[in-house]
Amino acid sequence: MYASRLRWVLPALLAIAATTLGLAQPASAATAAGERYVAVGDSYSSGVGAGSYLSDSGSCQRSSKAYPSLWAAANAPASFSFTACSGATTSTVKNGQLSPINSSTTLVSVTAGGNDVGFANIMQTCVLQSEATCVNAVNTAISQINNTLPGSLSSLYAAIRAKAPQAHVVVLGYPRFYQLGGSCIAGLSETERAAINRGGDALNGMLAKQAANAGFAYSSVLDEFAGHEICSGDAWLHSLTVPVSNSYHPTAAGQSGGYLPAFRSAV
Repeated sequence: MYASRLRWVLPALLAIAATTLGLAQPASAATAAGERYVAVGDSYSSGVGAGSYLSDSGSCQRSSKAYPSLWAAANAPASFSFTACSGATTSTVKNGQLSPINSSTTLVSVTAGGNDVGFANIMQTCVLQSEATCVNAVNTAISQINNTLPGSLSSLYAAIRAKAPQAHVVVLGYPRFYQLGGSCIAGLSETERAAINRGGDALNGMLAKQAANAGFAYSSVLDEFAGHEICSGDAWLHSLTVPVSNSYHPTAAGQSGGYLPAFRSAV
């Protein structure tokens, strides 16, 4: 009687233990090894700010420390194409980055939308001009997010789906830039920081909505970057820095500790 029970209880217990202890990971690794992965998007995917730029990436500044490179290095997919580029908009991703995607592609990651609504220009405005001008610039961007960006995102996502009907597509969001009430004692005002965060939240909300409409996965990075915003004392984002192109982009730690886990959780 007891031996009979053991024959079915023991395998069940072992299965639970394997799952709990992470012993079932080789199956996941085997699945990842079969992936045909294409990483597209803007500077947050290319890895601007992380350093170690790939020699053939030129001004696109694709980094070996960006989350697509890190994921590919850890999982050895069957194929990996990395076309993300600094400064990309939804239109330039659609028209210039999708050529590696085809019917055999199984996994796609994308960040796009921030450049469509001019977040780089907003940051420049907020640094150089008045508080009121900064807040107005953010409000203008939010209007674009609500009225213009949905169509641009829908067009990009439809193009990806048309080229890779069976692929699992992960849309990643953007980090919140500032920890309010944080350690910064100079620079932008709290009103400006709060406005910039509000603009980022509006952008992320629209990305999540349009990803859902397209049947894509959306992965927020807010939890991963919590406690690592600018003014946190342990920032994973560059503030205004030299070279200027690195400003307000994730550091190498932001890519490995922020974007990589967010992507990995959605794959």
